Amino acid sequence: MILLDKVSRSFTVGDQQVTALRDIDLNIAAGDYVSIMGPSGSGKSTLLNLIGLLDRPSSGTYKLDGGNVTDLSDEQQAKVRSEKVGFVFQSFHLVPRLTAAMNIELPLILAGITPDRRKARVQQLLEDYGLTDRAGHKPDQLSGGQRQRVAIARATGMHPAVLLADEPTGNLDQATGREVMNLLEQLVAQHVALIVVTHDPVIGSRASRQIHMVDGRIISENKAPADASDSTTDTR
Repeated sequence: MILLDKVSRSFTVGDQQVTALRDIDLNIAAGDYVSIMGPSGSGKSTLLNLIGLLDRPSSGTYKLDGGNVTDLSDEQQAKVRSEKVGFVFQSFHLVPRLTAAMNIELPLILAGITPDRRKARVQQLLEDYGLTDRAGHKPDQLSGGQRQRVAIARATGMHPAVLLADEPTGNLDQATGREVMNLLEQLVAQHVALIVVTHDPVIGSRASRQIHMVDGRIISENKAPADASDSTTDTR
């Protein structure tokens, strides 16, 4: 599903060259549940943006769902992103002037889905995420948990193969955070590759694969076996 081969990412800041990712090798299959952890500045968000086709590697190769997406044009990358990738953010990123239903519908409109199919899909998503009675409410009329459920519904409207969650519980209390994680984890059973960036070790430990980054490198990976007993594989 996701294959990164010797991927690096560098930026020019003033007169300095900053390397955010260094020779990243990563293979994530359909239905994998992966958390990415590390201190601030370790490259977590840069890696997530690159996987989500919001950024490009400076070197190396990125293959998504069997296709090489490294050198696609901006328009081609946008099409692949729309069809294959969903995003859930800490700050929800909902459009303030749109209702919950309209926020969910927006990616479907941009993808050219017909009105009848859009309506049916939005109604199903509102039902699936317990938002039917909040369909006409705008974001400032919703609780944090409800806003994140709208964001998840919006992210899954196109049936993405990959769902990227950047600190999805960061603005939520613990109980609501657990509810949101349960919703995200249900998607793994549908063979969605779920990748969660988090500073929270409790949230990170829920994943079956826990990747640890420092200074733009993957320094280790913990894999939870099927029997949930502890097992560690060090990739250094």
